Amino acid sequence: MANCQPTLCLSLSLLLLLLCSKPVNSQQPQANISLGSSLAAGASQDYWLSPSGDFAFGFQQVTGGGRGNSFLLAIWFNRIPQRTVVWSANRNELVPDGSTIKLTEDGNLILADPSGRPVWNPNSVGSGVSYGALLDTGNFVLADRNATVLWESFDQPTDTILPMQTLANEGTELIAKYSRTNYSNGRFKLDFQTDGNLEFETTHYPQMRSNYPYYESATVTADNLSYNQSGSLFIASTNGTILGNVFDNRESRNDFYQRVTIDHDGVVRQYVHPKRNNMSRWPMEWTVSDSQPPNICTGIKGFIGNGACGFNSYCQMESGMFPRCNCPQGYVFMDPTDHSSGCVRNFAPQDCVVKDGNDDDGDQFDFVEMVNTDFPNGDYQFLNSVSEDMCREACLSDCLCDAVLFRDGQCYKKRMPMSNGNVDPANGGKTLFKVRKTLLKIRRQNSTYSTAGERKKNDQSRKLMATAGWVLLGSSVFVNLMFIVGSCPWRKKNRRMNRVGDESDEAMESANLQRFTYREMESATGGFKQVLGSGASGTVYKGVLGERAGELVAVKVLDNMPERDGHDVREFATEVKIIGGTNHKNLVKLVGYCNEGQHLLLVYEFMSNGSLADSLFGGGEGTFPRPNWYTRTQIAYSVARGLVYLHDECSTQIIHCDIKPQNILLDQGMTARISDFGISKLMKTDQTRTTTAIRGTKGYLAPEWFRNVPVTAKVDVHSFGIVLLELVCCRKSFLLDFEKEEEMVLVDWAYDCYSRGKLYKLVEKDEDAMEDLKKVERFVKVALWCIQEDPSLRPGMKKVVHMLEGAVLVSEPPDPSSFMSAI
Repeated sequence: MANCQPTLCLSLSLLLLLLCSKPVNSQQPQANISLGSSLAAGASQDYWLSPSGDFAFGFQQVTGGGRGNSFLLAIWFNRIPQRTVVWSANRNELVPDGSTIKLTEDGNLILADPSGRPVWNPNSVGSGVSYGALLDTGNFVLADRNATVLWESFDQPTDTILPMQTLANEGTELIAKYSRTNYSNGRFKLDFQTDGNLEFETTHYPQMRSNYPYYESATVTADNLSYNQSGSLFIASTNGTILGNVFDNRESRNDFYQRVTIDHDGVVRQYVHPKRNNMSRWPMEWTVSDSQPPNICTGIKGFIGNGACGFNSYCQMESGMFPRCNCPQGYVFMDPTDHSSGCVRNFAPQDCVVKDGNDDDGDQFDFVEMVNTDFPNGDYQFLNSVSEDMCREACLSDCLCDAVLFRDGQCYKKRMPMSNGNVDPANGGKTLFKVRKTLLKIRRQNSTYSTAGERKKNDQSRKLMATAGWVLLGSSVFVNLMFIVGSCPWRKKNRRMNRVGDESDEAMESANLQRFTYREMESATGGFKQVLGSGASGTVYKGVLGERAGELVAVKVLDNMPERDGHDVREFATEVKIIGGTNHKNLVKLVGYCNEGQHLLLVYEFMSNGSLADSLFGGGEGTFPRPNWYTRTQIAYSVARGLVYLHDECSTQIIHCDIKPQNILLDQGMTARISDFGISKLMKTDQTRTTTAIRGTKGYLAPEWFRNVPVTAKVDVHSFGIVLLELVCCRKSFLLDFEKEEEMVLVDWAYDCYSRGKLYKLVEKDEDAMEDLKKVERFVKVALWCIQEDPSLRPGMKKVVHMLEGAVLVSEPPDPSSFMSAI
């Protein structure tokens, strides 16, 4: 480190190395590397060794992938047969035979190709270098005559951290290699944030920009990630306090070589290797002693990127430790040499073109069943309360449908590309892939069917596969191109012309959203004629996007002001940023936005069954029928799961702040979707409380809003409790003109009925609910726990889901001490 004092141990070590130095050849343990020393890539295999001989620095030949005689300048474990690389200088630009690494007379370490062109050098060294040294820790250093370290490889790690190495929270990251044999940057990275949070993230490959984290340490005020001499990897504060352990020590460093690596599959693993071959219970190879996350297949859930195994592929843990990528039957790997490349069809897709009066060839298809397999992304339609046969028929009759997930009477139609596929008993249900019958017949006739052989026999299938591959590749290029265009200087200059729009546009840079002009929105809504609803922040209109083949949308127009103040801009940017960065089947999806002059508009997917308020209480012309008891229970589950996602599964915790029936929309299958994030409150996952002005709607507000105290996600739990009671009873929480005074306030009436053992009164006009009083009781008890006046008594939303589903016993709730009089 150029401007840092070395530790006492490091100084003494380097001083001893200087005192003990003597002329040696390049393959003997070396005290130092003098100025003018060099190594050449080639058959000679020269390298510099650490004093103990444990580590070597030099060129390793990289074979495979058509690379020929290509070399990696690296540091590796030298005393084991695998010669495992722990650091490299040119991972993204291999050099040919005859390339050199030289410590020049003026102290520069330069990697050059045979023509003398510099390929790599540590630019931050500066002057004053007297020698180089490869230490027994695996750290290559450049130091001055006083043993002050001016540069070290430990400060520029690649994919591995070694004992005695520390990563500071100054943008330091480890980037996984692309594959087992390809050392170039891969699709995952370990990133130590400046706020002290350690994250494992997927990337916008081939760019290294982060998609989202699939592991977080949730630490704050952390200063470094340290791998100590005892073999423990932990996160520490500036004063040395350990804030969290990533991996605990299990084996002695005296007996084992150790390393922690973020592997090409995205898993961060701690490896150990015996130093001696007389340790009978240990094989002489690297053994995994710990790993994070335990299951990478289910650990990656984000909607951006291709997951652990690529699009249309599914991931399955092998031997409980390593993931294996597979293609569904009828699909093949896009790149047979790279199983993380994703899968494409090996058959012609269903034809959507009308021929001879037939609009499809659905009778040419059947299904391949994959039990406990799910592809969380790719849903485009949901059907509820259907049989498996109905689910199959819905897909066969839809030429756009590539697969369906059937689970507990629910049918999710999916289309390509699908991501994050995984096999897990916890998934339940089955995914049914639509495949041509002719292909299935061939497979049944020949159990040793070879995909490669079939491609040779069937030119048509091969062409279709190539076409599908180019489509996927073209889509990826298009997304990347859109990102580049969105980042170009001309666009930034254009945004500066509208100062008020800066915040909202910057908030949406990372979201894959379409930007519309105001004229397009005016045309889509027919001049903003059909009002779907209105609220404090604006009015929602029904629209049709012509360029999306008549897709119905809901266009929210934020109230125009003579001058857009900071509050308007912040609310607009917040709503777009939050919704654009979320993806869950129980959240309303944001299609795009308009930010033009005084016009702020948000474009959502259209929910054909309106809001829950419309259905429960009657809205407008009363076109929405009241949902039956079964549907209401499913709505409760859906809203609860949506809140779990907002509270616990987003990288930034989101407090909605205004959960109410008006903000719960129902799609075609009556699945509930939470909407209206405009007044949400964002919190980092390591925070638990925040202070803010009162937000939300009277009747659903938690008591703490009125006490000028920090609020937490428990305010949403309280609001959900009120909504849950309204779902049970099909009525509003407060009815001023109700004929029975004791039933005016729903919370008081519900607790009174529960405490007196007369819960049937809440649903006595509902025959289905009357026949399911055990579930009615469970729901009411959960609601009463949710609306407790003391936030600490309320359960978190994860527990609420478990309680609703009956997985957790619901204990007797105390009197919630209704706060209705205050609001």
